[in-house]
Amino acid sequence: MSRYLARAVLLVMAVGLVAACNSNNSPSGGQFSGTTVRVVTFTGPQIAEPLQRRAPDFEKLTGAKIEVITVPFSDLYQKLLTDFATKTNSYDATVFDPQWMGDYVPPGYLEDLSNRVTSDSALQWNDIAPFFRDFSATFKGHVYTVPLDGDFQMVYYRKDLLQRDGLQPPETWQDYISIAKHFQGKDLNGDGKADYGSCLAMKRSAQSYWMYISIAAAYLQSQGTKQGTFFSTDNMQPLMNNAGAAAALDVYKQLSKLGPPDQLNNDVGDSRGLFVTGRCALSLDWGDIGPLAVDKTQSKVQDKVGAVILPGSKQVLDRSTGQLVDCNSTICPYATNGVNHSPFAAFGGWSGAVNKAASSKVKDAAYAFLSYMSQPAQSSIDVTIGKTGFNPYRTSHFTNLGPWETSGMSETAAKDYLGAISSSLKSPNMVLDLRIPQTSFYQQTALDTALAQFLAGELSTSQTMTQITNQWNSKTDEIGRQAQLDAYRSSLSVTK
Repeated sequence: MSRYLARAVLLVMAVGLVAACNSNNSPSGGQFSGTTVRVVTFTGPQIAEPLQRRAPDFEKLTGAKIEVITVPFSDLYQKLLTDFATKTNSYDATVFDPQWMGDYVPPGYLEDLSNRVTSDSALQWNDIAPFFRDFSATFKGHVYTVPLDGDFQMVYYRKDLLQRDGLQPPETWQDYISIAKHFQGKDLNGDGKADYGSCLAMKRSAQSYWMYISIAAAYLQSQGTKQGTFFSTDNMQPLMNNAGAAAALDVYKQLSKLGPPDQLNNDVGDSRGLFVTGRCALSLDWGDIGPLAVDKTQSKVQDKVGAVILPGSKQVLDRSTGQLVDCNSTICPYATNGVNHSPFAAFGGWSGAVNKAASSKVKDAAYAFLSYMSQPAQSSIDVTIGKTGFNPYRTSHFTNLGPWETSGMSETAAKDYLGAISSSLKSPNMVLDLRIPQTSFYQQTALDTALAQFLAGELSTSQTMTQITNQWNSKTDEIGRQAQLDAYRSSLSVTK
């Protein structure tokens, strides 16, 4: 970039930030000189990287020093909860999983940002896609976070390989398995070594339980978003012990054997690395693989990658009997070609929040930094960079192809990638991730542990389903079944 262009970019960023500050009745320029904002997030490098990279620019513009603190993902929820509850207040802001608002908002730990976001012209609040405004940012009608990332699980495939062999992208999970079997053990990148039909993150404590839910959703939810995937909205009974859950476990077990030999120890970084270096025909992941696939420093699959909405199933759970039944217009009203697709908004997208206990000036600076990170000038670039872990979440991220093409994506690849996410966002059968008190226990502890034991051969299918169901029920009864049911129904916007 020429120094003249660099100066122009800096000027644009400064104008945007000034607008943000002025819209909150705060002076611009060095308003935050001498102020330090401690922002905690997970180790990364994803998510932490853009915060760390842009912090010096923000300091030059405002005077605020941004200190980015990182902890392992498995520790982040509890560290935040403990810090808030003990009033230690080691952190002024956090970029975290919005699912956890159910534990952080009711006790009053997070600042209500409703007035700030609506009066912040630089943030362009209405440009943020409705799902992320309404789910990732909002809790019971009030805004507590600024979205920085949009998360949907989808399937990536080697377009060149499927076309060569006359195969279509997978519509169902059985299609996915068949394609994976077709390519397993073949040389897919021309290096003379056997490669893999599918690469998934299946390591315990590495967010692998979201992979399982991405599969299970197709069998468990068919009546639309408000039906829910995790519990019955009638009595809070888990939907983890039935023929649909068993079918999903079977797919999950098969896929654990259609990949690298050490797949049970692979996290998302491992599976992404394998895919972009050409060693996998298929992968299931968030939006990160799209930008990584055009990264010339590591990718061997540029312009060879396709993306599709999560595969579905031609059979779904009949909740009245606990058995699988064939899709028809009544039980699968949103099916396409007889296939029920349930795209999963796993996690909900990393979002930034402000500690309510921080001083007024620190809260102003913390909010200004989160706004700066989310504003189109910065975010439209960051979502195109694979290492950031930020995926598109603004309407302009989908309509403005310029940054994507600048990043190295062809117009066709960009439309394919963004189209898969857009299809998920628009689906009336989209699956909302769990967001109730102690979500972390239900997913990161009980579900994750049982799935790890299942893949390791320590538990049978029946034992796995029983263990998850019993632990979830115990936790629900411990907290209060009616309270949890109310929270679950509220998270799905169920009012009757």
